[in-house]
Amino acid sequence: MEFREVIEMRHSCREFRPDPVPREVLDRLVHAAAMAPSAMNSQPAHLHIATGEVRDRVTAIMAQTTHHLQEYVELLPEDHLEAAARFFGTLGDAPVVVAMSVPETTDELERINEMIAAGCATQNILLSATDEGLAACNITFGFWVRDQLAEAFEVGAEREIVGLIVLGYSSAEPESPPHRSDIAEYVG
Repeated sequence: MEFREVIEMRHSCREFRPDPVPREVLDRLVHAAAMAPSAMNSQPAHLHIATGEVRDRVTAIMAQTTHHLQEYVELLPEDHLEAAARFFGTLGDAPVVVAMSVPETTDELERINEMIAAGCATQNILLSATDEGLAACNITFGFWVRDQLAEAFEVGAEREIVGLIVLGYSSAEPESPPHRSDIAEYVG
């Protein structure tokens, strides 16, 4: 697949088949994440990959996030709230859940650099997954379950989880929503 095709085909999938993802494919995604840029080549992003029983435990933890959505009921359309509850309750039945962590820091510049590096690693995973014929969804989560997620993924206290990626084979035909074209302003 040509690189531009991969970019155009990448979309967030929320419905997966239960088929396992081969370890060698996961290893290639890990390699793609390792190739992501980072400030001074610090490579702060670390992947914690859950399958099987650990994946099920992570899903049970993520299901709790919708209990705290009540405050948003008036802000979100009802169908969006129901879709979020359904997705967080099952993680779309994706067979793989990846947690992205970075080192804990109180230094603002270091934190910004870590977040940018984690974002670059995440994008490399998402694009590589598309190239491998996989579907994926980058998701954030309610921080009220962060400690439980850290325990499930066995993330030490010196690191913090900053995002999750669910991976697998799509169970539905991909639908890519329209994307904005007004995201740039040329100056000078």
